[in-house]
Amino acid sequence: MSEDSFDLGPRRHPRKMSLTPMIDVVFLLLIFFMLSSRFGMDAVLPVAGGSEGSGSEWQGAPRLVDIAPDGILLNGVETPEGDLARALAALMPEEGAAVILRPRDGADLQRLVGVMDHLRAEGFNNMILVE
Repeated sequence: MSEDSFDLGPRRHPRKMSLTPMIDVVFLLLIFFMLSSRFGMDAVLPVAGGSEGSGSEWQGAPRLVDIAPDGILLNGVETPEGDLARALAALMPEEGAAVILRPRDGADLQRLVGVMDHLRAEGFNNMILVE
């Protein structure tokens, strides 16, 4: 047997691995995490609990705001959201007095937060949330 009988041609170099599939996977993971993450800031809503302090007595007229999906009731009377701050101001015994908010069946959280933001913009910062 001669050396020529075992000649298999020129020696081939091992094929280099392609990085394209790995880059594709990393790109897809990047897009997934970008779309599934939240970029907005979480808002903190300061709400007083019903049992703050040492049982202080309620002062002034009742200030119960019922938040329904289709309207707002102040002490049981339908009140437009634009007139709510003016109607509440007439009932306040002093500045900083509490306002009770009660979401009704069917009112979603966004509706409640919208009313709270409106009241806070009008200067009502002491809100108590009840069921």
